Amino acid sequence: MAKTKQKKEELLKNLKAKLADSKSIVFANFTGLSVKDTEDLRAKCREAEVEYLVAKKTLLKKALEEAGFEVPKLEGEISAAFSVKDEVIAAKVLDTFAKGHEQIKFLAGILENKMIDAEEVKGLAKLPSKDELFAKMVGSIKAPISGFVNVLSGNLRGFVNVLNAIKESK
Repeated sequence: MAKTKQKKEELLKNLKAKLADSKSIVFANFTGLSVKDTEDLRAKCREAEVEYLVAKKTLLKKALEEAGFEVPKLEGEISAAFSVKDEVIAAKVLDTFAKGHEQIKFLAGILENKMIDAEEVKGLAKLPSKDELFAKMVGSIKAPISGFVNVLSGNLRGFVNVLNAIKESK
């Protein structure tokens, strides 16, 4: 059933809002992906708080143009993964899923309001997430303090051993 002009305008408005609100967006060709696999991908995206949307190319191109983005070459059946919280999570989820499903091919993406190509999207997928970076930063901050505590306790341990040796010799 064909969509009415009003419905298309509403979809266009929603797409533009998602383009404006997202920290990163990944466009992928999913031609040949089964319905079951698509549902699995949607479930993985929901778990990671990524919105996965299948859009008509004409509406997507129009939304990109109206939002001021350069329109990439979009071929096949197009999906978009919108990430609001983390810049790399949308690329990570799609990249992880694509390893088991060769039908998924990255086409382009948007990061910090700039278009990136498929290779840059793949590189983005290999970066650690914000949570992983925070954990590494906390570990880096904690390491010198832990080392300092160990040095101080080592001196104290040595002093106790000297006192024990003196006690045993008398």
